[in-house]
Amino acid sequence: MLNSNGHNDSPIGFSGALKIPGVIEFSLCLFFSKLVNYTFLFWLPLYIKNTTPLSPEASAQLSMVFDIGGIVGAILTGVISDSSSMPAATCVGMLLVAAPLLFIYETYGALSWLINVCLLFVLGLFVNGPYALITTSVSAELGQHKSLEGNGKALATVTSIIDGTGSIGAAVGPLIAGLVQSGGWQNVFYMLISSNIMAMIFLFRLVKKELAVRRRGRPGNIRVE
Repeated sequence: MLNSNGHNDSPIGFSGALKIPGVIEFSLCLFFSKLVNYTFLFWLPLYIKNTTPLSPEASAQLSMVFDIGGIVGAILTGVISDSSSMPAATCVGMLLVAAPLLFIYETYGALSWLINVCLLFVLGLFVNGPYALITTSVSAELGQHKSLEGNGKALATVTSIIDGTGSIGAAVGPLIAGLVQSGGWQNVFYMLISSNIMAMIFLFRLVKKELAVRRRGRPGNIRVE
């Protein structure tokens, strides 16, 4: 079906959405990013309770600092992405910092209440930033990619593919954490760090494209060929 502008306005379908450059990479990145985020949401209160003298109630309250950091991280990541026009590079930068922060938190988080609060806030900032960016502006931009030639009926399909893939990670993450936690909490953090690294790997090709576009002096959001 052609719209008044002469563009095909028929729904693109699942396979058509997967062919949009960047959809598969961002979907897989979100799988691992959301895995880390939701594993923290479900297991963090128990981890704090088991590694500190805090009560279950106090542990649950302390875990909220991670969510507060996530709110700030979502805003900050959006600002950086808009100003740089490099969403993939922004996500990789955040994930690159988040990976060692996970190790630092596991090593030093239980030393004192203040250290725990500070590390949780910073960790929430860097862990939640990429997840929030991909599920919002990145999905919207990909749903209007130039390869669609003006087709306006792709946004919902692209968004559902990306967020649905991430939701699988959200379900798998806490399950894996429960399986490996019996061998020690360090195994859970190794799993989270590995997931962060995998999330970065899936975006490397897009980062190279963004850097190439920037070197040519033509900044633009998600200009993946």
